[in-house]
Amino acid sequence: MLTMSDFTKSLIKEILLAAILAAVVLTFVRPTIVKQTSMQDTLNPNDYIIMYRRAYSGDKEPKRGDIIIFKSELQDENGKDKLLIKRVIGLPGDKITINDGKVYINDKEYDESYIKDGYTSGSVNNLKVPEGEYFVMGDNRVVSIDSRYSEVGCVKKDAIKGRAVLRLFPFTKIKKL
Repeated sequence: MLTMSDFTKSLIKEILLAAILAAVVLTFVRPTIVKQTSMQDTLNPNDYIIMYRRAYSGDKEPKRGDIIIFKSELQDENGKDKLLIKRVIGLPGDKITINDGKVYINDKEYDESYIKDGYTSGSVNNLKVPEGEYFVMGDNRVVSIDSRYSEVGCVKKDAIKGRAVLRLFPFTKIKKL
């Protein structure tokens, strides 16, 4: 028969184990809610995603097509740096051109079947992506504030918080990203 002190000790052990397990899990992943429309139709407002925080630790580098979450210099309504979610398009050393609604990487047209309206607004003329930085854009190019704009520019690796790996909600759209 369990005494009250045995029950209390057991409960404390279980709470400590759960807290340690939660801390370990949150070291590697972080739940995130999409708030904007810049990644539609891939991600929509209120989609619940899992970000892998250690995706680019050490010598691991983002790949073209990865969906990343990064700290920008844009300010949210509370004056804090905004976290943005965008797709990696240009890698360090790439030459990016956007002309007539099409994206060119190193003078070759880049096929992007996932973009919302089938074209990329704006213009970029032979931008060379600096070493250690990435050219990123949202999939909904008409509304996305991204590397095409000086307010965001190319994203430094150390500003990247992680890679979106899984959409968990809505449940009908659970999908690996």
